[in-house]
Amino acid sequence: MAEEKNNISKADFRFMNDALVDVYDHIMRIEEETLRKSTFRDISVKEIHLIHAITLHDHKTSTEVANELRLTKGTLTTNVKTLERKGYVKRINDEQDHRVARLTLTNKGKLLYRAHDAFHRQIVKSFIKGMDGNEVKVIKRALINLEDFLSDITQ
Repeated sequence: MAEEKNNISKADFRFMNDALVDVYDHIMRIEEETLRKSTFRDISVKEIHLIHAITLHDHKTSTEVANELRLTKGTLTTNVKTLERKGYVKRINDEQDHRVARLTLTNKGKLLYRAHDAFHRQIVKSFIKGMDGNEVKVIKRALINLEDFLSDITQ
């Protein structure tokens, strides 16, 4: 078992497992509750993460965003149309290739992006509070391991 290989006790392993589940659940609940109480109550948590993937300045193509979120192009198109209708996203033609549409956020989308990003910055600041550079490196390595694992099982 991984917990034995890394000299991690069963209690520590169980704690980390439960903590990951609890943290994920708690973040999702906070995001949902915050959205319901805000001026952005017309948006879902999934849609907010799509807005986050589009970003403020990159003007990514639909294909780039779909790949990043591991969505089919059709699913992304449906979601983008919904966000366009709600006034958060717009498509702009690529300057070099007018057949390519790029995604950008409207002012309303940018405002939502910034609010969501501020929440995530608060999470990160609280997560690493009181840690030194070496401890942050360990956390970073653990998060890379987790991302790699999740990427491997979703491909």
